[in-house]
Amino acid sequence: MARPGSSNIAGPTDINVVINDVLALLEPQLEAGNVRLRRELIATPMVIQGMEFKLQQVFLNLFLNARDAMPTGGCLTISTNINDQDAVIEIADTGTGIPNDLLSRIYDPFFTTKKPGKGTGLGLSITYGVVHEHNGSIECKSNHGNGTRFTVMLPLA
Repeated sequence: MARPGSSNIAGPTDINVVINDVLALLEPQLEAGNVRLRRELIATPMVIQGMEFKLQQVFLNLFLNARDAMPTGGCLTISTNINDQDAVIEIADTGTGIPNDLLSRIYDPFFTTKKPGKGTGLGLSITYGVVHEHNGSIECKSNHGNGTRFTVMLPLA
């Protein structure tokens, strides 16, 4: 999904552009799964120093997990904002949620709640690593049966 000419060198990257690029790829899948998409992206650019292809992987993982958590459909809300010196990205779904006793393990490599053959358990582990590699943080709040919200914070350039 990386653009021609992209490299492994961090540069100015607008998070809203990254999110829109990933959503353009996934929208047909979301629609096919009866997932309504709500975009609440701040109008001003949210530029961070980052590697675009790695950030695309972060949002691809989070959006696909949200889709998978809503097997009969639901609503995926993506919002962006600026808080002090950070870009704040929230990804919320109306899916099945994550049981409290499993929340502490979701970033562990190879941990998955998906059925065998449906996931490797690497998506959130990779996501966690990339976010921290960009000097950011990721937090998950979930109510089993009532959806999940991930908040990613990345320092602005």
